[in-house]
Amino acid sequence: MADPRFFDRAGPFPLGVVAELADATLGANADPGREMTDVAPLQSAGPRDVSFFDNRRYADSLGVSTAGSCLIRPSDTGKAPPGMALLVTEAPYLSFARVSRAFYPVPAMEPGIAPTAAIDPTAAIGPDCRVDHFAVIEANVSIGARCHIGPQAVIGKGVSIGEDSRIGAGCSLGHCIVGSRVRLFAGVRIGEDGFGFATERESGIHVDIPQIGRVVIEDDVAVGANSTIDRGAGPDTVIGQGTRIDNLVQIGHNVVLGRGCIIVAQAGVAGSAELGDFAVLAAQSGVAGHIKVGVRGRVAAMSGAMRDVADGETVAGAPAMPIKQFFRGIASLKRLSERE
Repeated sequence: MADPRFFDRAGPFPLGVVAELADATLGANADPGREMTDVAPLQSAGPRDVSFFDNRRYADSLGVSTAGSCLIRPSDTGKAPPGMALLVTEAPYLSFARVSRAFYPVPAMEPGIAPTAAIDPTAAIGPDCRVDHFAVIEANVSIGARCHIGPQAVIGKGVSIGEDSRIGAGCSLGHCIVGSRVRLFAGVRIGEDGFGFATERESGIHVDIPQIGRVVIEDDVAVGANSTIDRGAGPDTVIGQGTRIDNLVQIGHNVVLGRGCIIVAQAGVAGSAELGDFAVLAAQSGVAGHIKVGVRGRVAAMSGAMRDVADGETVAGAPAMPIKQFFRGIASLKRLSERE
């Protein structure tokens, strides 16, 4: 059970409603009127909890689970213990996400402007917004309806934010256009100078190049805590619709991310790189400048992409190579070491 000091739970919901939320089919012995009160993992779920089975590593946990109901694939229903009400779906984890959002919806926001917030008179703030203590909103900012600006956030001159967006505590936004339903978690930095300079050969002096582009964040993007996205040097830095960026990620200037990309913690994308729609960068991976990662291309954890990655290709290693080639190399090294 989630700690009630931090999370408000909705429900209970009848099993039939849970099935509708999950886009799942009730198993033969499932009572649609049976009430479920919470969601929980297989190992700790009780008779009134909804759980899910999506990874076969947890088959043993499924077999002994006391969960009242379980979201499960049709091919796995025979592994469930007798008496467990089954909710049959081809995508148990996705269904569990939908059910969990019903039990733990996003808390309602109470509109209002804190008396300590500093708001320039030229700023336009839409209806039903919340601006928390010590937030700063500078000149000519535009904020859409129902937005939440967290404590000590700074919204720089001319920034535009779409409807229903949430800007976390201590964020700073400058030189950017932010879409609707965007979530920036605490400490995010948007629109700082890109890392652009020229170096004099003789003296070694670095001469900064003005970074005169913007950051454009499209709708439904989430950016994790303490991540940074630099503004473009001339062309814009663009974060595509629905992209998910984890904590502690660095996005360089002029980078263009397509729709629905996933960038995991401590990954970095160097200037002018491009990621196609639904590309994935795993944790601590890197993409060199001007490199292109194709549609649904993937870079494995702790790998460095120093050449283009084709559509649908998965690469691993530093420098990154096709993943089958990478694992063949690992196997060859293992065989060599065993001969010694």
